[in-house]
Amino acid sequence: MADGTSIINESIWESRFQYTEELNKMGAKITAQGKTAIFEGVSELYGAPVYASDLRAGAALIIAGICANGVTEVYNIEHIDRGYENIEEKFRSIGANIKRVSE
Repeated sequence: MADGTSIINESIWESRFQYTEELNKMGAKITAQGKTAIFEGVSELYGAPVYASDLRAGAALIIAGICANGVTEVYNIEHIDRGYENIEEKFRSIGANIKRVSE
């Protein structure tokens, strides 16, 4: 959520921007091609069901979900758990409305 345009270039991992389609489901405007992603600023994000493809993508989706209006459900959280112990408790400690739900 921002004004303007940002461009991010990834120099290591070709598939780093897989998660941008998940953010677009939430109202983001991101175009990813190869190792470059172009982010067009939006005024708000909306809750949606999204899928974490890796550790960093999962963390980004959680942050986007906390900022979004409505409910965001993040699936494939085993990626997140691999790198962030008790992540929901850490976000709750700074005021986030987040909870882990078992299916």
